[in-house]
Amino acid sequence: MMSHPSKKNRVSASLGLLGNYRYLCKKSMLIRAMESARARKRHHDKRVFSSRKKETTSSRCEPLDANMLTKKAKLVDPNLQRQSTLHSAPEPDHHSVITALRDSWEVDSGFSETSPPTSGRSSPCLGSCRTSVVALDCEMVGTGPGGRCSELARCSIIDYHGNILYDKYVRPCQPVTNFRTPWSGIRRHHLLNAVPFAQAREEILGILEGKVVVGHSIYNDFEVLNMDHPGHMVRDTSTTRLLSRLAGFPSGRCSSLKLLASKLLNRRIQAGRRGHCSVEDAQASLDLYKLVEDEWEQEMERRLRDDDAPHEPSFHSSDHYMQDEFWPDEVLTDGH
Repeated sequence: MMSHPSKKNRVSASLGLLGNYRYLCKKSMLIRAMESARARKRHHDKRVFSSRKKETTSSRCEPLDANMLTKKAKLVDPNLQRQSTLHSAPEPDHHSVITALRDSWEVDSGFSETSPPTSGRSSPCLGSCRTSVVALDCEMVGTGPGGRCSELARCSIIDYHGNILYDKYVRPCQPVTNFRTPWSGIRRHHLLNAVPFAQAREEILGILEGKVVVGHSIYNDFEVLNMDHPGHMVRDTSTTRLLSRLAGFPSGRCSSLKLLASKLLNRRIQAGRRGHCSVEDAQASLDLYKLVEDEWEQEMERRLRDDDAPHEPSFHSSDHYMQDEFWPDEVLTDGH
């Protein structure tokens, strides 16, 4: 007579364990499904972003065709131009044109491995899209009480070859209370006929759109311009470990542009009482970028490629539910 209560207790305990097992299985499946959905959504977003980036790059970086290369080779090589005018000869193939251009570049540019590249010298790499790289520098003045609020007073943008694309004084929105002349180089007369900030911002954003922007502590410039730029298209020379390593500085150190230019370019900038010059600073940032350009771009490509690669969802947060301690003893016994 005493066996019936104990049997009933065992049955109820078994049912309770089985219910717990079912609940844990459902919970585990739900967690896995949610993580899998999140992983698929991240992968889809990255693929969309990558495809848009490729379309933008392909539209802005059209490869040079054979005719254009031939014309350019004739301009830099008088012998080739003389031969083409005297008698009609078959057009040179793509390889010979590239060889002629590289030879003329080595003769005309004055570039050597022992001398750092400067903004006015073009790169021998024909396959790269140099037109998509610009350097930016801004000078700020102080507005508001004590001149604590920074506003744009001058902006300079140069292209990869050192040509000035934009260099204008900008009239701040608020009255200037501190010109910060020892650092900004801005004086009162510079702002008398300056461009209004709204107009200047629109012009600057039009130039920077779709460009790789080089600068030193460049996010301060973005902040004063009230703009956002894609992180993968920003090259900040103040934070990259490549320049710090090249200069022999500690990896976590954010060195000034003046110090890096003196150490790596053997160039003296931001000297004297006239203050900084935004064109000079932009050129220095660009030349520092060129010192480590190949390694920097390869690093960015690897980072983007790793971000675009699909990642398997992590189930570590739910795997412990499937351990033996959460399974009813009856199920484990039946399995064996």
